[in-house]
Amino acid sequence: MRVPSCDALERARPCGVLPARRPCLLDRPCVLDRTPLTCRGVRDCCPIVQSTGTGSSRSLTPRAEVPTIEGTKADSESTAMTTQDIATAMQRLEKVLRRRPEIGLHDDAPATARWESGTRVVASHANGTQMLTDMPGELGGSGDQVTPGWLFRAGLASCAATRIAMGAAAEGIELATLEVLASSRSDTRGLLGMADAEGEPVCAGPCDVQLHVRISARGVSPERLRTLVEDGCRCSPVPNALQNAVPVALRIDVDAG
Repeated sequence: MRVPSCDALERARPCGVLPARRPCLLDRPCVLDRTPLTCRGVRDCCPIVQSTGTGSSRSLTPRAEVPTIEGTKADSESTAMTTQDIATAMQRLEKVLRRRPEIGLHDDAPATARWESGTRVVASHANGTQMLTDMPGELGGSGDQVTPGWLFRAGLASCAATRIAMGAAAEGIELATLEVLASSRSDTRGLLGMADAEGEPVCAGPCDVQLHVRISARGVSPERLRTLVEDGCRCSPVPNALQNAVPVALRIDVDAG
């Protein structure tokens, strides 16, 4: 059965992507078992949100630079890497990490979101890349940008697809097709802080999160491709973060009025 593309879910809405000043740096490559998440499952393992108190009015800035594995990467100016290039880079990096495992732990590139007006927010990367988000008209937005929830699904699908492609390169598999569709269901009552019929708070997070992968490679058995997908998703950071319900520490700085 043909898998619908992600664009079919967001019917050609302008995404508001501004060109980057330099190529985006990749974050760390970290699935899903095959049981879709349910609303109750999300509620029961909801990330712990902690407040570290109020603080100064300074703007949000990333932490001081620490040694990372980025120095071991191939030239970031390359616009396209071959399967062999990717496999070689992964092998080189693995050798480095076996000698110095401590450099594998590093800060990921932070994302900063700033409110503009209404429900419009601009998210920024340190390299200058920006992404605009807004809510649908039913929730007071303009409806002409993608929503934050769509960015979550896009990150989920993109992360899984990237790690699967990396795994294919490491095994010398030339992919002909790779498409990952991330889908979920949400209850708008949770966004509005409403309760259900039993008086329980409605989960604001997505329910029934699923990844649908379509993949093909000439001369490669279906069993090997299925294993490739499963292994790739198991090592994919964004699906892992969702599956393991990583706690979110909340820090609040209140500016003087």
